[in-house]
Amino acid sequence: MRFKPVSLRGLRTRSLKDRKSKVSVSAFARPFQIGASFRDFCDTLPDVLGAASLREVASAVASAVRRGRTVAVGMGAHVIKVGLSPVIIDLMERGVISAVAMNGACIVHDFETACAGMTSEDVDEELRDGSFGMARETGRMLNRAIGRDGAGLGLGRAVGAMIARSRFPHRDRSILAAAARLDIPATVHVAVGTDIIHVHPQMDAAATGLATHRDFRLFTSVVASLEEGVYLNIGSAVLLPEVFLKALALARNLGHRVERITTVNMDFIQHYRPVTNVVRRPTACGGRGFTLTGHHEIMVPLLAAAIKEELAMESDGRDLGQDGP
Repeated sequence: MRFKPVSLRGLRTRSLKDRKSKVSVSAFARPFQIGASFRDFCDTLPDVLGAASLREVASAVASAVRRGRTVAVGMGAHVIKVGLSPVIIDLMERGVISAVAMNGACIVHDFETACAGMTSEDVDEELRDGSFGMARETGRMLNRAIGRDGAGLGLGRAVGAMIARSRFPHRDRSILAAAARLDIPATVHVAVGTDIIHVHPQMDAAATGLATHRDFRLFTSVVASLEEGVYLNIGSAVLLPEVFLKALALARNLGHRVERITTVNMDFIQHYRPVTNVVRRPTACGGRGFTLTGHHEIMVPLLAAAIKEELAMESDGRDLGQDGP
């Protein structure tokens, strides 16, 4: 079979003015001016793709806070390891974050930050001689708190209360201690064998299982309240997306309406499980799902600041409405 180049004589064209285009100059970025505010900076971002999603997520969170709806954050330990605990705590103290869900590694880094002011060991180096994960205080004190109070308080509250009543020099940087102080649900969802404290002799598997199952049931009550609220999954690629999906199924099975929900996955790589189990499936009944891609140490402070600016603008608007003519 022989082929010849097609003839272009019959090509149909149309005016560029008649064609639908997805981007116009009205959506373009504007250069940031030195001395301007963060609010001005937000206004300079282009109104496309990730920047548009950032604005929409900040607006959704601010709207949920204003209407008294739940804003829950699920997080992996990387959020703590890159120094973002003060940002999360600030949003908790301002009444923005209603609940926090963590994987098991979070309590390790939260505790070590509070106790020693440092965390995140060199796994590559310490794995060579078997010293990885063998910090004495971490294994002893976390397992002791879980074994003593986990079954009654839940794993997150047991550890948070322990840190809160301690004399640790940096306990003000503990998300779990802040949750205990503010009486905010902080749940911890453990996969046995994934965390360094599970190799220590003080580990009580039965107590850990009871504590983390209690936290799952508490987390389900949080998820059950998410109608018109927001759930943000930050840096958990497997565990929390699975826990969230099961909690959502349980909440709906028990008769709770959780349909108009905004879900967000924040990570530097968009993985299958969070995109499917957080962004897409839970919002199929009428919600909205977003992905925000980038390094946590940049994106989380940026989103937090945008949320605070959005709330400040709403407050300014109400004040103007009340005081104006």
